[in-house]
Amino acid sequence: MAPGVPSIAVSVIIPTYNGASKIERCLTALRGQDFDQSFDVIVVNDGSTDGTSGVLAKYPEVRVITQANAGPAAARNRGVREAVAEIIVFTDDDCEPLPNWLTEMFKPFADPEVVGAKGVYRTRQREIISRFVQADYEDRYRLMARQPTIDFIDTYSAAFRRARFLEMEGYDTSFPVACAEDVELSYRMAGKGWRMLFVPDAIVYHLHPNTFAAYLKKKFKFAFWRVFAVKKNPSKAVNDSHTPPLMKLQLLFCPVMFLAILGDFFHLSATSLTLIVLLGFLLTVLPFSVRVFGKDPVLGTISPLILIARSCAQFLGVFSGVSYSILNSAIAAFQPVPVRKL
Repeated sequence: MAPGVPSIAVSVIIPTYNGASKIERCLTALRGQDFDQSFDVIVVNDGSTDGTSGVLAKYPEVRVITQANAGPAAARNRGVREAVAEIIVFTDDDCEPLPNWLTEMFKPFADPEVVGAKGVYRTRQREIISRFVQADYEDRYRLMARQPTIDFIDTYSAAFRRARFLEMEGYDTSFPVACAEDVELSYRMAGKGWRMLFVPDAIVYHLHPNTFAAYLKKKFKFAFWRVFAVKKNPSKAVNDSHTPPLMKLQLLFCPVMFLAILGDFFHLSATSLTLIVLLGFLLTVLPFSVRVFGKDPVLGTISPLILIARSCAQFLGVFSGVSYSILNSAIAAFQPVPVRKL
């Protein structure tokens, strides 16, 4: 690695906040990259209060930028401003890139029309929920691999032309947590008609949620913040390259099931409305469950139950996000307008 010299081809940027327990695996993996060009690693220590600084000191080749806590979007933007390479690559402090990761992330930029690239997650975990999360990602990757360009680049394995990133003013810092700010930037870039590619051989290993509660909490959080990414890019409400259309349909399960149960309680139909809604939902999850069953029969069998819970968590996240957005807009509308003094 050659920190701070203008000749480097790629800058790898990692934001971290209290990442002492996880960032060491990431930085060690970056030391082992087989990339045949020069690159540097920039870690933005975003106001950590644990032992992160001590861990970073073990990696003298890494350029460390320390700032007061400002959130992951601001930390990534700071890293890009400090970088000198034409190509910037992001990963997260809880990711462990394979040795060929940087090589694969760099390849798409041989085409001067390519502005961004996205890699993939893998995991070594064997818990049921972790396996389900991985199966879900792989199903989305299956869809993305068919598309000539994408509109969804996650920060765990993301690359951009630095000039284009800066032209878009980077990640939106109004997102206070690491959730949907990457989606929102991708949407804006896609809106410009810029070409972004999926890179299935650019792999980082990750620890997915391994409990049912943690998984549902994460789904709620992602759905909540996705509302604001879509609000800023309304054309993506119906379709994007990462979200299967059936998943958006499944968001309706929770409210429709509630209405069906009410209908059955008041005997509004001779046929069980609850059963009809449940069967309809199962039809929407059947293709995914069949694909998963072929690789993991246990997971494929129980996946409909997980998907029912996920759809409810996501609906609640979207409902909460929309409600929060409406409330904020209403409050803003009633704020007194400052009077300018002449």
